[in-house]
Amino acid sequence: MTRAVISAVVRPAATVGVLLLVYYRLPMDQPEDGYTVLRLVCALLLVLVVLWWQIRMIGRSAHPGWQGVQALALVVPLFLLVFAQACFVLARHQPGSFTVPLSRTDALYFVVTVFATVGFGDIAPVSAAARVLVTVQMIADLLVVGVALKVILAAVRRRSG
Repeated sequence: MTRAVISAVVRPAATVGVLLLVYYRLPMDQPEDGYTVLRLVCALLLVLVVLWWQIRMIGRSAHPGWQGVQALALVVPLFLLVFAQACFVLARHQPGSFTVPLSRTDALYFVVTVFATVGFGDIAPVSAAARVLVTVQMIADLLVVGVALKVILAAVRRRSG
């Protein structure tokens, strides 16, 4: 295998691993205050900045297809972990927001099932705040799947062609 292929496989796997490590090690004991929603908005803006940066990287890459894979391996998990963190913090500060108490793993599992539109039903939002958060996630999921994926693929095609 070429160095580019190895890099395209190892870097995305390492990226996901590092993101998961940060998610599980990040202190999430911030107080519930007026800044809770602001922190979520800032984190989502960070995801947009990372997406923009990745699109620029695709435009400069000698291997845009592999760079596109790396972009998806960074943007999608980062996006999901932002919502997992938000669900975890909400469940911690407002017990009863979901049908069960959420650990970090439970929050990540829930966010991924919502993203994948599987919805097993074992965890569900109960409070108004949880339902608003999950509704925002569902709308953002559609944007990530539709818009972000399309933009990344367009950048790869433009650079490859």
